Amino acid sequence: MNQSNPSPVLSNPALAAPGPDAIRNYVRERYGAIALQEEAGCVCAVSSGCCSDAAAGTTYGEKLGYSPAELAVADGADLGLGCGNPLAIAGIRPGETVLDLGSGAGFDCLLAARQLAGTGRVIGVDMTAPMVARARANAAKSGYPNVEFRLGEIEALPVADASVDLIISNCVINLSPDKPRVLSEAFRVLKPGGRLAIADVVATQPLPEALREKLAAIGACVGGAALVDDLRSLLAAAGFARVEITLRENSRAVIREWTDDATAGDFVVSALVTAYKGARS
Repeated sequence: MNQSNPSPVLSNPALAAPGPDAIRNYVRERYGAIALQEEAGCVCAVSSGCCSDAAAGTTYGEKLGYSPAELAVADGADLGLGCGNPLAIAGIRPGETVLDLGSGAGFDCLLAARQLAGTGRVIGVDMTAPMVARARANAAKSGYPNVEFRLGEIEALPVADASVDLIISNCVINLSPDKPRVLSEAFRVLKPGGRLAIADVVATQPLPEALREKLAAIGACVGGAALVDDLRSLLAAAGFARVEITLRENSRAVIREWTDDATAGDFVVSALVTAYKGARS
């Protein structure tokens, strides 16, 4: 982490066995504080060094799979909160309606708008009012008129049924204490033949209690990670077909920097996930 930009200090970061409300409140407080930082770059991790690898000349965004050209699209929109590049697997087509779950400061939404090249529409949903305000400012500054941001929870999307062609998300679903509801809502708003393309953190073995029950670890995108097979089952239960989950094993080193427990990367890894509502169109 950039030492001039420390993590926000939050209340009650280590409550045992937190319930859904405690998790939502903590996540909202954590990311609201991040949005209000004047220069919030690379703030998901708690340790130093996540923004760049000076020896390799590699930025954090490049480690996640973004190109330098993509990273230059919207100054101030990339807060270093992702765990991959969902646009790399999205296959955006002209005229599509794209929905971003947990859109943050709007970085992936602006990249989607750039790919749509003036066609279609991009909707970002985030539960944190300061993030929505920051995203709207970034969109106005970037000059993309086909992007809008809505305040809401991904467990109850403020989006009409069957109105979206593509859903993207970047390191957000793991934060939800009600993942079945998130995926059910995603299925609801997708058109028949629509698709999901997300980057998220998944567990490759059961998480120890020290990570699973610590709010700081949940907020850092580790403690709430679903097991790979559980995520596959949740997607199927929501109605999704043609589920593909690709693990990014080289992400473990980065994940070890996200919490004060360096073993986190032994248990979780970032993944790229695709799934379809019905047959592939």
